[in-house]
Amino acid sequence: MKERLLLESKTIPVIPDHVRFEFNEVRKEWVLLAPERALYPDPIATEVLKKCDGKISIQLIGEDLAKKYKAPVEKIVEDITKMLQNLADKGFLKKC
Repeated sequence: MKERLLLESKTIPVIPDHVRFEFNEVRKEWVLLAPERALYPDPIATEVLKKCDGKISIQLIGEDLAKKYKAPVEKIVEDITKMLQNLADKGFLKKC
């Protein structure tokens, strides 16, 4: 049985090679594509996913978005971690 990837604030998330995150010109929206699956993230989730490049931690993503949206860092990091954990559980994300 595959072990569950648990994310925390220091985790550096990255979209794996078998998943594509791209802008769909026809629909004019971002899409996260994996074999036989597609997700259409909302605008805030898209902002988070654009930062999942394997270079910065969830904490740093949260700090960046907290400045942009003028919101508490702790709350944003908590929300981001929950969202990314859900994606990791479905195979759309891994840690670097």
